[in-house]
Amino acid sequence: MRIFVARETSPIEKRVAMVPSTVTRLVKLGAQVEIESGLGLSVHFPDAAYTAAGASVAPDRASGLAAANIVLRLGKPPLDDIGSLKPGTIHISYLDPFNQPDLLQKLAESGVSAICMEMIPRSTICQGMDALSSQANLGGYAAVILAASHSNKIFPMMTTAAGTILPAKVFIIGVGVAGLQAIATAKRLGAKVTAYDTRPVVEEQVKSLGAQFLKIDLGETGQTKDGYAKALTEEQIQKQRDAMKKTCGDSDVVITAAQVFGRKAPILVTKEMLNAMKPGSVVVDLAVETGGNVEDVAYDQVIDRNGVKIVGLANLPGRVPLDASQVYAANLVALVEAFWDKKEKTFVLKPDDEIIKSCLVTHGGRIVNEKLTAKPG
Repeated sequence: MRIFVARETSPIEKRVAMVPSTVTRLVKLGAQVEIESGLGLSVHFPDAAYTAAGASVAPDRASGLAAANIVLRLGKPPLDDIGSLKPGTIHISYLDPFNQPDLLQKLAESGVSAICMEMIPRSTICQGMDALSSQANLGGYAAVILAASHSNKIFPMMTTAAGTILPAKVFIIGVGVAGLQAIATAKRLGAKVTAYDTRPVVEEQVKSLGAQFLKIDLGETGQTKDGYAKALTEEQIQKQRDAMKKTCGDSDVVITAAQVFGRKAPILVTKEMLNAMKPGSVVVDLAVETGGNVEDVAYDQVIDRNGVKIVGLANLPGRVPLDASQVYAANLVALVEAFWDKKEKTFVLKPDDEIIKSCLVTHGGRIVNEKLTAKPG
């Protein structure tokens, strides 16, 4: 079975889909691994590092795609690439499926079996494959480092001959994977951290990391089966905003990390809250790629709003591309290993398997995922 790993096409993407150590794992399975030349240059892995791990280098991109049984990449494929794939090819990557109808249609028409990494179930058995979580973890870390670099304060308390410098106050909104890592990182830097989430169940996790949990009585709330916060009513949203305004105004840094795959991110920090913040404060919006949690955030920009910096830089995991590439590549390999027939030395696609059923979006010439084919309402 031939596995081809393609270079990323986005000029701003430094992450890669495979690193030499994960190539070794695929080769040990019995796969023939081929890479596109220059695959790892953005993270300082030359082609020679991949060939030493057992891969070969394709003569060119088109031939690598055409010969592959499986194509691995990070970002969604350009439409032109799909035409090079033979029917029955298994393509595994991020696909942004709810916003890419033309891409899904092209994949289906070409007979490609496309697996969407964003739709891997967020369950215990799938932890090793869960790319959303692995990348969110690094995004939470990068958000805190960005906040510290843009802040006019240091994070830790410091006692000097000239007096004591108080620790920065950091408020983190949204306690999923990214939010928890942001809490842990801000605490390690010495900040005083407060966190909030609509799901009361996360209070224990917040406190275990040494942060305070902001309690707001919203009545009945909860989380979906995938662990995301359920949508709030308008009355609950207003009550939440009123309570958060005071904490935002008292904070030096606010980091928002509330997003749900396939839906627009909720607005959590309003203009009214921004107006309450002190000049010199910093807001980092981790959800900018899905519309943003912060009013007035500018996509992939840092803006100054009445002395408050709003950081809306995109692709925060890509700011630590080596580690992000290593964990994403490990996610891909875990998925391949889970469905690898060791005797036949081949990947066995099982459309009825619960894991595959969740993340397979095109197969047999059509769009097959129920989440994409279900009619609204």
